[in-house]
Amino acid sequence: MAENEINNSKAELPKPDEETETRFKQDSNMSFMSHLSELRKRLMYSALGLVVGMAVAAFFVDYLVEMVLLHPAIEHSLKLQNLKPFGQPILYFKIIFIAGFVITLPYLIYQLWKFISPGLYINEKKWVVWITLSASFSFILGILFSYFVMLPSMVTFAASFGSKSIENVIDINEYMSFYITMMLASGLVFELPILSFILTNIGIINSKFLRKYWRHSMIAILIIAAIVTPTPDPVTQLVFAAPLVILYESSIWVAKLVEKRKAHKARAKEEEENKEK
Repeated sequence: MAENEINNSKAELPKPDEETETRFKQDSNMSFMSHLSELRKRLMYSALGLVVGMAVAAFFVDYLVEMVLLHPAIEHSLKLQNLKPFGQPILYFKIIFIAGFVITLPYLIYQLWKFISPGLYINEKKWVVWITLSASFSFILGILFSYFVMLPSMVTFAASFGSKSIENVIDINEYMSFYITMMLASGLVFELPILSFILTNIGIINSKFLRKYWRHSMIAILIIAAIVTPTPDPVTQLVFAAPLVILYESSIWVAKLVEKRKAHKARAKEEEENKEK
């Protein structure tokens, strides 16, 4: 039974179309040194952009620490402490680096796109603006959702749970690591529709495959929500799971739109070839 399910799932995966195979053939014709030279160029531009983003973040780092990251702890009267000699300087550098990365994200996505664009067709290269803006918007939206919806309830639970005889004194590095990790993870999860758009265009997935494993995905989402959610309250877990369900459904919808566009393009090409004959 297990082997049959695996074989059926493999059979339902979309086969690469002629355009995809041609693209990979064209890309393989590029020399290794050309790829390496282009990679170095994009990495250098990305590094320079990241330095600029970090400089901007460093200018606002005090505001980011006091008014953004520490605000929830101050609001709930959580006591934070530093246990390492250079804990705060290292912490500030981490915040500057991550904030600089977020600020520079559109530029970094653009550089990544420029690296892979030689293997794309002219019409596909037009996606660069849409992909850059959409991916950046989705990532920031995920961070905002985590900061304003998920994390406040977690901090409230942490501040109110347990015996009053036990004083909660939290290491500042642990607090910041938890906050930053949750926000970045949420930002990545919100990239699901964009990832679906790219993978469907390449031919790796399709809407039928995503729809078939819808039930499996819902179970996985509920398990993730139960693990991430700090309280056993099912209502809170559903609040966290709802955006993941919406994102998965959005991914299916995006895949369908891509498939319709590709089918329309194939029909137009076929009609044009019939006219030539």
